[in-house]
Amino acid sequence: MTAAHHRTGARHAEALALYRARELGVIDRVATALVTLEPCNHVGRTPPCSEALRDSPVSTVWVGMRDPNPVAGGGIARLRQMPEGRDVILLEECPALAETHRACQALLAPFATRIIRQRPWITVKQACDGKGSMIPPEGKTTFTSQNSLEIAHRLRRASDAIITGIGTVLADRPRFTVRHVVDHEDRAPRLVVVCDRQNRVPDSWREMMIGSGYRVIVSHDLTEIPGMLGDHGVNWAMVEAGPVLLAEIDRLGLWDDWLTIRASHEGPDRCSVRAHSPSPLRFILAEGINPLPADKAAF
Repeated sequence: MTAAHHRTGARHAEALALYRARELGVIDRVATALVTLEPCNHVGRTPPCSEALRDSPVSTVWVGMRDPNPVAGGGIARLRQMPEGRDVILLEECPALAETHRACQALLAPFATRIIRQRPWITVKQACDGKGSMIPPEGKTTFTSQNSLEIAHRLRRASDAIITGIGTVLADRPRFTVRHVVDHEDRAPRLVVVCDRQNRVPDSWREMMIGSGYRVIVSHDLTEIPGMLGDHGVNWAMVEAGPVLLAEIDRLGLWDDWLTIRASHEGPDRCSVRAHSPSPLRFILAEGINPLPADKAAF
């Protein structure tokens, strides 16, 4: 039985999986729980998942990583108080499962970054040609392959906000819609943050974006954007901008991972990733049927 936490206020994954098992009449056969994040141990919009597990037939709980939220944490300790015969195993305590633990860290990196650092995980997406230029040939809007476009749109789909520059807005009037892949249904509106020190955002573009369901914010100070997005509850933001803004983001170190998609005329495009810690990009790159070659050393 598998489940996930789909939105704020809905059942968490553990509680939902147990609920579904009861609905199907198989709850008595449930013996093991595999969870990516430590089950919560507090009453918020939903009851504690630690108590849901304690009240179930589950005898063994495998936990991918500790909850970085001090309010919700404590689930492991609570579960380890279960009656004799029930085990709680944390992956970080199992050297043989270090790669699985790292994958859990990568999956939950955006959430953990917002909780610990009060700002979102920030991914830069940069597409360029074989010589490093970000400017497509005349008459074209891109120079990368269909596979590369799908990667870019999977990343856009996964993100809660997009950071861009006024130069990109004025030159391209981007819509930042999710195409090439199916978007998630009933998701909250995404934020678009425009770095614009001189208030040049066209009213027509702003109205177009708002009419398409986006929330548009203009920032005069690039360094304030991460904290501002954290205040809006954004877990994962991506940067889609031109070379000037990317250079400034790089200089200030305002990124967590950096995806470069380099076009090639001699074979498939190639992806490379720089990351300061386990990166959720591993799942974006692995999602496609024909994933592009990638340098995974930094994952």
